[in-house]
Amino acid sequence: MKSFLAIILASIFSIAFAQQKTTIIQTDQMQQAITRGAIIWDVRDEKSYLEGHIPGAINIGEVGSVLRDPNKEDYISTEQIQKLFDNAGLDVNRDVVVYGARGNPYTYFGLYTINYFGGKNAQVYHDGIDGWKQAGLLVQKERQTLAPVSVVLVAQPQLVVSNEQMLKMAQSKSVQIIDARTPDEFSGKDVRAIRGGHIPNSVNIPFEDNWQDPATAIKLSKKQVADNSGMALKNQTDLKRLYANLDPDKETVVYCQSGVRAAETAVVLKTLGFKKVKVYDSAWLGWGNNLKAPVADETFLNVGALNAKMAAMQNKINQLEDALKAKNN
Repeated sequence: MKSFLAIILASIFSIAFAQQKTTIIQTDQMQQAITRGAIIWDVRDEKSYLEGHIPGAINIGEVGSVLRDPNKEDYISTEQIQKLFDNAGLDVNRDVVVYGARGNPYTYFGLYTINYFGGKNAQVYHDGIDGWKQAGLLVQKERQTLAPVSVVLVAQPQLVVSNEQMLKMAQSKSVQIIDARTPDEFSGKDVRAIRGGHIPNSVNIPFEDNWQDPATAIKLSKKQVADNSGMALKNQTDLKRLYANLDPDKETVVYCQSGVRAAETAVVLKTLGFKKVKVYDSAWLGWGNNLKAPVADETFLNVGALNAKMAAMQNKINQLEDALKAKNN
């Protein structure tokens, strides 16, 4: 039987943890999560996971691929997801911490998935494996397994907005809508559905603006920076300034192309005190492909131009293959 002192200390620890618990955690908090026995979920692809992961972390593959239909980019069936989670020992009702690469919105999509299926104790480690390594902490290469579980996943539809609901909300002045896509997607220049443009009355705040340096991904591709440190989150003061024109008390809907980037912004908003935040899950794929839905800055997919670009690209591939054959001969 536990001593009275041990019970008191355990109660104090539990209360302190509950009071200090935040959705987006730092490296020291990740260490604390491991110590208290939280499930650590690495949402990266299997190859990256096996090259080095946070000790004790489990992996079911790249979350955007294994949990979503490749065409619709919607969830696969709940039964399929439940089987994946059960086999991996991923109990959504337990204390779970999700991580991937620093700033990767799929990490937040993993958190969103836990919440959508009823989990209430999930957190996200924004700096992920990059922050862990930069702190000089050890990584594990061996696959980690947990005992299988049997947990019934129950969808929480109140966390998302359907196409029908979005059509009504777009006409309501009591709802504020955030488009977390790029400026080119928002303006209709970058068309990623039948139509380009944006939902009327939405404001464009790209999810990368949550980062200390929103241009980090572009800089990395051009080799202008050595690492992804710029993808670290802005501090609370700068984040509040970013969303200063929005009302934390109003219902807020965030959308992007398929719901992934929106998930990151939605979590950030909640940490800033926004009380009624939802994700429009069908996102631009659902809206832009619905010809009855109104679109601001509307453009249409130019199939002829797209085919021409693909033909030109195939031409270049053929030329490169011919050049390689000539060189080998």
